[in-house]
Amino acid sequence: MRQWDVAAASLYHAPRELLRRSDRGAMNTIETISQGQTTLAYVVRDGATETRTSFFTGDDATFQSGFVVYPAGGSIVPHVHLPIVRSVVGTSELLLVRSGRCIVDIYDESRALVTSRELQTGDLVILMTGGHGFRMLEDTVLLEVKQGPYGGQAEKERFDPPIGLGE
Repeated sequence: MRQWDVAAASLYHAPRELLRRSDRGAMNTIETISQGQTTLAYVVRDGATETRTSFFTGDDATFQSGFVVYPAGGSIVPHVHLPIVRSVVGTSELLLVRSGRCIVDIYDESRALVTSRELQTGDLVILMTGGHGFRMLEDTVLLEVKQGPYGGQAEKERFDPPIGLGE
């Protein structure tokens, strides 16, 4: 096992198991990937669901994500979101695999690889902080949602992956 594999194996939380089984037969999960007290990402597997409304991001997270559950015949009262000035440092992203398969590599703030996860159609990853990269295993279509406005390439700092990654 490579040195970064050993380090990565000890730096993330075990998956949070949810209540229903997917078509794949395994327990659906929302996995929190952290290093120390810093949440780097969430991986939400296709078919993951809840039976009640619950958010898996904390109230203070700059990107809020969770399940909002309503019974048949329920409704959401029409509303608008008031113009509130928020101060957000960094850019969080949500990427949904619409088709294909890929590997997401999750890095900490110092650009050290923490872990990698394979994503399949219907899986999504929410990238909160740190770095990330993707390796496509098949032709892949990703739907990306992130905070704007878009600042162009100047808002990114690219770096080289660990030697041998993807070999």
